[in-house]
Amino acid sequence: MSDQAMFHLPSAYDYPLLIKNLLFCPVVDNPKQEIVYRDVFRYTYGELRQRVQRLANVLTDLGVKPGDTVAVMDWDSHRYLECFFAVPMIGAVLHTINVRLSPEQILYTIDHAEDDVLLVNSEFLPILEQIRGRIDTVRSYVLLNDEPAPPQSSIPFAGEYETLLAAARPEFEFPDFDERSRATTFYTTGTTGMPKGVYFSHRQLVLHTLGVMGVLGSALEHGRFHCRDVYMPITPMFHVHAWGVPYIATMLGVKQVYPGRYVPDLLLELVEREKVTFSHCVPTILHMLLKHPHSQRLDLSGWKLIIGGAAMSRALCIEALARGIDVFTGYGMSETCPILTISHLTPEMLELSPDEQALIRCKTGRSLPLVDLRVVDGCLREQPRDNVTAGEIVVRAPWLTQGYLKDTKASERLWEGGWLHTGDVAVRDELGYLRITDRSKDVIKVAGEWVSSLELEDIIAHQPGVAEVAVIGIPDEKWGERPLVLVVPRPDSGLTEKDVAHHVREYADRGLVNKQVLLLRVRFVETIDKTSVGKVSKVTLREKYAVR
Repeated sequence: MSDQAMFHLPSAYDYPLLIKNLLFCPVVDNPKQEIVYRDVFRYTYGELRQRVQRLANVLTDLGVKPGDTVAVMDWDSHRYLECFFAVPMIGAVLHTINVRLSPEQILYTIDHAEDDVLLVNSEFLPILEQIRGRIDTVRSYVLLNDEPAPPQSSIPFAGEYETLLAAARPEFEFPDFDERSRATTFYTTGTTGMPKGVYFSHRQLVLHTLGVMGVLGSALEHGRFHCRDVYMPITPMFHVHAWGVPYIATMLGVKQVYPGRYVPDLLLELVEREKVTFSHCVPTILHMLLKHPHSQRLDLSGWKLIIGGAAMSRALCIEALARGIDVFTGYGMSETCPILTISHLTPEMLELSPDEQALIRCKTGRSLPLVDLRVVDGCLREQPRDNVTAGEIVVRAPWLTQGYLKDTKASERLWEGGWLHTGDVAVRDELGYLRITDRSKDVIKVAGEWVSSLELEDIIAHQPGVAEVAVIGIPDEKWGERPLVLVVPRPDSGLTEKDVAHHVREYADRGLVNKQVLLLRVRFVETIDKTSVGKVSKVTLREKYAVR
């Protein structure tokens, strides 16, 4: 067979898939389009380009070079959007720090990622002050401040963000380089141990942008994201690039609204004032907004909303549909960049009643283009599409993380057999719609954040008076799930359910475990169900206690 490699003319431009190419064309074509930060800041796409160039100069003047890591601790803001572009565009790696982690976990991620420069919102200075003496890698700190006066801090800042940008040169020539260069890193919590670092290249982020934009833009009647939409994320920008949608919004040249900290009054005010039409969030946020008194006076019809991060209940879906919200499910995970499936309805399905539509809108959905997703048994044999036979979701796509940072063993487990293993168990129907039925990992998702049942069990097992303990996740309308702690107390110990909750609170207050564990419920039981080999049967426990 002859060599079929395409001849490459030396003078031809070999267009690399770099993040900078998501930015410049929309900026040129829509220079007057707006970007809004709360009620604080408003500017145009033309100014966005200049601010990205200024930020690039600020970072390089601080000594940032290709391969270095720049970390950000901020709420959803215009600054974060600028970092999404400027940091990887100079060849550095953007580390989006999960500010919901405990201080000890944040310290671990900063050192593990080897952050060189850290941009920090003044609201997070107490956390940083607590751990700064043990940070080994950071050379420079930049203050992000929304207040009129600078905060009191012992941290030696290189300067304040806006001041540094104002003094920086407004031109920067962003170079071409290998599209497989690492662009972003962030950390995901799992079942045990410290968070794991996942990472994505320029090529992967560009392909994810194109793939998701293609499926959202091809929808005929509902769930369509187009150039006349107004976009506002209600998923943290530190979490999987806010599901990658800010890159799509920028490439489409749409108006973008960034709300900062998620305060219900402000979110609803921004939806109304800025005419927001497209968002994404976890079910907890939607539940909070629909129950807020101010939402009752708002016309929410025409608002398109992707729900992910946890299962959406039919009741919540029906309530949203009754308010005119076009709500539907998206599915993915930190390791998948993240979006793998969308639960778009066919035109025929849109003729169904709201109750019938909710059954489909709450499903995990169908695969995106370029996503080879399968439901398999333990030997990687694909299961029949009969909506009954369950198996694990495994996947191949061009935007999946290639492993966990500095963790070869965990990476090999993630990619065992050449497929990325999600740990989610699902069934698939004849039309290709997935429905997740369980998780193989012992983790509980509270308000979109993972809580390790094994970690919580270990904490409680060390409490005097506890003979046995098991922790399971139970459905919760507001939080998605919450931990249920089942305890067999030692005879005559005098232990109470309040004692157990107080014991866990002490760990949370010391920053050793996520604050979400404080939503736990404690229940004393006589026995904890076991399997035939003596292991705790979480399946039985969930069946036994989930509806009580």
